[in-house]
Amino acid sequence: MSGTRRLRAFKRWMVSQGIECSDALQLAYTPDHGFSVRALCPLSHGDLVATIPKLSCLTIRTSAASQLIQSASLDVSLGLAVALMYERSLGERSAWASYLDLLPHQECLPFVWTADEVDRFLRGTELHKTVKEDQSLIIEDWKESILPLLDSSSLKLNPSFFGVEQYFAVKTLIASRAFQVDNYHGYGMVPLADLFNHKTGAEDVHFTSVSSQCDSDDEVHSSKIDVSNNTVDDKPTTLSSPVDNTGLDADLVGGNSCGNDEIECPSVLGDVPAALQMIMVKNVKAGDEVFNTYGLSGNAALLHRYGFTEPDNPYDIVNIDLELVLQWSSSLFSSRYSRARLSLWRRLDYSGYVSQDSEYFEISFGGEPQIELLVLLYIMLLPEDAYCKLDIAISTAGNVNGPMGMLLSDKTKIFCEETSKMTQRSKDLLLTKSVCNALLSLADIREGLYGANSIEDDVEALVRYCSVRDKKLYHSLVLRISERRILGKLRTYATVAAKSRKTKRPSMRKKLKRT
Repeated sequence: MSGTRRLRAFKRWMVSQGIECSDALQLAYTPDHGFSVRALCPLSHGDLVATIPKLSCLTIRTSAASQLIQSASLDVSLGLAVALMYERSLGERSAWASYLDLLPHQECLPFVWTADEVDRFLRGTELHKTVKEDQSLIIEDWKESILPLLDSSSLKLNPSFFGVEQYFAVKTLIASRAFQVDNYHGYGMVPLADLFNHKTGAEDVHFTSVSSQCDSDDEVHSSKIDVSNNTVDDKPTTLSSPVDNTGLDADLVGGNSCGNDEIECPSVLGDVPAALQMIMVKNVKAGDEVFNTYGLSGNAALLHRYGFTEPDNPYDIVNIDLELVLQWSSSLFSSRYSRARLSLWRRLDYSGYVSQDSEYFEISFGGEPQIELLVLLYIMLLPEDAYCKLDIAISTAGNVNGPMGMLLSDKTKIFCEETSKMTQRSKDLLLTKSVCNALLSLADIREGLYGANSIEDDVEALVRYCSVRDKKLYHSLVLRISERRILGKLRTYATVAAKSRKTKRPSMRKKLKRT
């Protein structure tokens, strides 16, 4: 069935489910770009453009598989995957058949790429190691939680819809499309809402929720659904809004009953059931696309979670693993030396960011390194006598307050309570010539992970040989180019800092002579 015919069937289904979509919105489909939402006439801030009953959302509460999910004691994430696979197995008998027909079989997220594609397209990028770990964890989850369901003769599940490939497929849909509906329903697929495309920092609609008698909190809030991490960001507004369904544990799953005698199930309430609303937060001209936003995410996060990138994304970053810092250090010093300096850094209560057993430092879009990295490099490069003096001071001080003050106290009178409050002068003092050279070396080591091709080769490939239709190559090139440009900015940052420090030295000498 063509995209246009599927869209017509979906519109009829929305009407049958009580989903109200404003006549001012045009749901459009093109083979190249898929589905989008455009304004047929000017839209203004505050306009209500859609109302979506929560019972029309596909969740572990509303799915025909809800009893199965409850009896298997699956958590919300696994439960929603089972719900999707089960509804797909029902075909036209599913209450969401027309909605499911509108969805792709799977989204082009990196964790469904082949191992060869991951190695070729993502080599050197932030995602290379992460995606491989994702694939292993997803397979492990399937074996531990889904495979036993297939082995159960009483459930009589169709293996064609519950295999590992089908599990990977629905995981891409959940990762890229699921919203947190409320505490009762947990995560779910929200028809119509997931047709709005993303644009970083350019949100046109907010999602709120209107309450029913099943809601117990008297305070009125709106819940902006933040798709960047699939959670609800509760913030008070002037909009009439929901209070999520009582205090039910999000991990509690069950059938179409609430599971609590004191709480009425929204499916049996006599009044209008709770619903999600889509309200304009910006004026939009006729003919323009209406965008949602998935948060302020860099290209690595966008490709990882949603399967696309944005050129010149101002929220891009590059990570430098602690392992690379230790690799650089081992090229200059002994392993014992490096371990001792790293230990001192940790005793000063510093650390990098940690994700999936990997510790790393961020380089911002403008090329500025994370301050914790500067401190580590500074300590690594301290002369031995200065290092010993600092080591003794920390050992005798016990609980250290203001670690940066202690670190820099021999050279300045600046004391900083915490890293986030560090002054620019303190940062400048960390940027010694040797630290700047270390940053240049780290940039080169990090650049080497991309292989033999230069950034110019990548740009040429993006311009000449690549189109958005070739999603894997296109988006991986955009990611790699954006990361390598940041590394170029890091080099500029280090070079300028080194030159700036050099030009200041004569004036400092003159000042010392006068005193």
